[in-house]
Amino acid sequence: MRIAFAGTPDFAAGHLSALIRAVQDRPECQLTIAGVLTQPDRAAGRGLALTPSPVKSLAQAADIPVWTPQSLRADRPDGPEAQQWLASLDLDWLVVVAYGQLLPKAVLDMPRYGCLNVHASDLPRWRGAAPIQRAIEAGDQQTAICLMQMEEGLDTGPVWQRAMVDILPTDTGQSLHDRLRAVGAEQLTDFFCRPDRRLAQPQPQPEQGVTYAKKILAADRQIDLSRPAQDLVNQIRALEPVPAAQLPFEGQLVKCGQAILMQAAGQWGEPGTVVHWPSSDSPYLGLACGQGVLGLGWLNRPGGKRLSATEFAKACGQRAGGTPMPSPRS
Repeated sequence: MRIAFAGTPDFAAGHLSALIRAVQDRPECQLTIAGVLTQPDRAAGRGLALTPSPVKSLAQAADIPVWTPQSLRADRPDGPEAQQWLASLDLDWLVVVAYGQLLPKAVLDMPRYGCLNVHASDLPRWRGAAPIQRAIEAGDQQTAICLMQMEEGLDTGPVWQRAMVDILPTDTGQSLHDRLRAVGAEQLTDFFCRPDRRLAQPQPQPEQGVTYAKKILAADRQIDLSRPAQDLVNQIRALEPVPAAQLPFEGQLVKCGQAILMQAAGQWGEPGTVVHWPSSDSPYLGLACGQGVLGLGWLNRPGGKRLSATEFAKACGQRAGGTPMPSPRS
């Protein structure tokens, strides 16, 4: 079975790594990774040095040919050459995991059996760019890994395999990302190495329940303390540790995380009022919200380092020992 892999970030690299191990350790899979597509090197770090994607670094270490086109479209720079290179690989499948580019129909039709996408949601819920963060933000209790036959539409294709994953009350965007990466890698290797575990034919997605996971923008990071505390807990968890939610505090936008629900209901003061300073029993900064109280375990002022809520309180001049939670306003 000749495959190529298209992906870019760490999530995709975890899947490519699993396929490389299958090639090396599971001869029954009869897999050949003929090539890898990934995004071009990007400027990163304080020096803005050109940095390869995690997928490129992994592929080069495994001596797999890598192509980094700006686009796969025939009418764009690099597109015709990239399509010719893919065609020359004589592929059975193209595996796509968080590649970061839309595939034109010519590419979708190129492999013998088509293109297989690993998508981190319970399709058709959360089609699109940020399914992990949007699931946590919405308060979902479950998500999934779906192996989907790709079509021209955005994440509309039929599903070969679906593995459900619980979203824990303590999950952040990073912790759920890591668990889904592991589940996806296992499902992907099973697809090629244990075909008896997949469906005989992919199943069309239900027409009901379609939602879209829009890309995370700067506005999505801003915390509106007039909203209910539970909604803000979900928002902060979804964006932790990066890009991190931003809280208006003393005229600055402060990054924050390790959010808990200190009070679910009631009016505890004007939104944004500190109603609880950290203590040994409860090391959280408590802020009144439109409904309930939001607790924060760490904060990071612009230009500073991340501080625990206790350290942050000391930096604000609050003496150690904390203050008790007041009674809610009637």
